[in-house]
Amino acid sequence: MIRILVAKQWQEIFKSYHYNAKKNKARSKWGVIGWYAFFIVLMVGVLGGMFTFYSYLLCEPLCSSKLAWLYFIIMGIGALFLGVFGSVFNTFSSLYLSKDNDLLLSLPIPVDAIMISRLIMVYLMSLMYSAVVFVPAMLVYWFHGYFSIQTLFGCLAMLLVISILDLVLSCALGYVVARISLKIKNKGIVAALGAVLFIGLYYAFSYKIGELMETLLNNAILFGKAIKGSAYFLYLFGSMGEGNVVALLIYLAIAFGLLALTWFILKRSFVSITTSTAVQKKTVYKEKTVKQNGIMKALLLRELNHFTSSATYMLNCGLSILIIPLVSVSLLIFGNQFLTPLESLFGKGHVSVLICVIGCMMVSMADMAAPSVSLEGKNLWIVKSLPVTSWQVLKSKLLLQVVFAIVPMIFFVISGTILLIQTASINPYELFFVVVLPLIYTLLHSLLCLFWGVNLPNLNWTNEIYPIKQGLAVTLSLFGGWIIAIAFGGLYIWQGYKLGSSLYMMIGTILFSILSIILLIWLKTKGTKKFEEL
Repeated sequence: MIRILVAKQWQEIFKSYHYNAKKNKARSKWGVIGWYAFFIVLMVGVLGGMFTFYSYLLCEPLCSSKLAWLYFIIMGIGALFLGVFGSVFNTFSSLYLSKDNDLLLSLPIPVDAIMISRLIMVYLMSLMYSAVVFVPAMLVYWFHGYFSIQTLFGCLAMLLVISILDLVLSCALGYVVARISLKIKNKGIVAALGAVLFIGLYYAFSYKIGELMETLLNNAILFGKAIKGSAYFLYLFGSMGEGNVVALLIYLAIAFGLLALTWFILKRSFVSITTSTAVQKKTVYKEKTVKQNGIMKALLLRELNHFTSSATYMLNCGLSILIIPLVSVSLLIFGNQFLTPLESLFGKGHVSVLICVIGCMMVSMADMAAPSVSLEGKNLWIVKSLPVTSWQVLKSKLLLQVVFAIVPMIFFVISGTILLIQTASINPYELFFVVVLPLIYTLLHSLLCLFWGVNLPNLNWTNEIYPIKQGLAVTLSLFGGWIIAIAFGGLYIWQGYKLGSSLYMMIGTILFSILSIILLIWLKTKGTKKFEEL
C-alpha cells in the first residue's frame, strides 16, 4: 500500500512530465524520458555544476589550513538551506493541504500508511536538493586527496543527518505555510510578492557571493578560531565530514530524536491538520444601500480581480510595475554614477533620449492586455452574454494595462527630469518630451498588446500558464515593444542626433501618437468584430 501511495505522490509532483496539459493527453514514452533528462541536466549539470565550482574554490585553501571542518560547515549549511527551501512548499501542499486528503481518509487505508508515504516523498525531495549541494562538496574533498574509509562514512553520515534535518524543518515550516495560507484571502498577491522577494534575495546573494568568499578565504583562520571557541556545537557539525565519531554520534542522535518527535506530533494531529479549513467569520446581515457601479468600473474590477488572483499572471505580465519604481528611486540616488558612463559612451547631449529608451523598454515588460482575451478561455461566452458592448469589454482590458503601466512611468519620468535638471544643461522643450514621449509610448504599447491579444487568441488551454507564458500574443508584445524602443534609440545614435534631441523626440512623440490613434480605431471597429466572432 505504501509503495502505491508513494508512486501516486511521485506522479502528482512530476505530473507535467507525464501529461501534456496543453494538448490534454499523456506524453509519449520518449517525451517522458526527455523531460526527466532535462530535469537531470538542470539539477546535476546546472545546479550541481555551480556548487562544484564553489566547492573547488573553497576546498583546497581551507583544507590545507586544516580547516576542513569549516569547509563542511559552509557546504553543509548550504545543503540544509537548499533542501528546506526546495521542499517546504511541496510539503505544505502534499502533506498538509493535499486536494485528495478527504478522499484518501475516507478509503480503508491506514492513516499511518498515508503519513509514511507522504513523509517519504518529502524526504526524497529534501534529499535531492541537499545532495545537489553536498555530493559535489564531498567529491571535490575526496578529489583533493582526502579520501579514506573514515571520511567516506563521515560524509555519508553527514548527508543523512542533513536530509533528516531537512525533513524535520520542512514539516515544521510547511505547517506554518499551510496555516498562513488558510488565513490569506488573496493568495495570488502574496505568492507574487514572495517570488519577487526571492528573486531580489537571489540576485543580492549572487552579487555578494564573490566578495563573501574572498573575505572568508582571507580571514579563514580567524573565523575558524572564533567558531571553534564560541560555537563548538557548530564545529562538531562540520567535523562530521572529517569522520569525527563523537560528532557523528551526537548529530545522529539529535536527528533521529527530532524525527521521532516529528512522527509523534504528526501521528497525534495529522487528521485534524489535513481536514482543517480556513476559519470563516460569521456575518450578520445588515440592510444598507448598495452603490451601483457603472459598466466600465464593473468590467475593470473584473479584470483587476483576475489579474490579482493569479501569481503567474502578475509575475509574468506585471513585474515591471515593481521594477520601474525601483529604477526611478535608483536614478535619484545614484544618478551621477548612472549618467557618467552614458555621457562618456554616447555623449552628453544624447542622455535625454537614452533615458526615454530605457523607460520604453521597461514598460514593454508590462503586457497584461496581451493574454487577457485568451484567459477568458472556455468561459468567453459569459462575458459575451453580458449586456455590454464588445468595445466596452476590450476597453476594460486595455485600461487595466494603461492604469498599471502609466502610474510607475509617471514616477520614472519625474525622476528622469529631476536627474537631467540637476546634472545636465537641458532646455524646457527637451524636458517636455522626456515626460510626454514615454507616456505616449505606454499607451501605444498597451494598444499593441491588445491588438495581438485579439488577433492571436488561444481559448483551448487547460492551464492558464500557456496563454500567459507561451502565447504568441505575449511574445510579440514583449519583443515587439523592445524592438520599437531599441530602434528608436538606435536611429537616433545612427542619424537622428543630427536633428537634435528635442526635434527627434518631438517626431517620435508624433509618430507614436499617430500609431496609437490607428490602433485605437482598428480595435473599436475591426477588433470588436474579431472579438465577437471568437
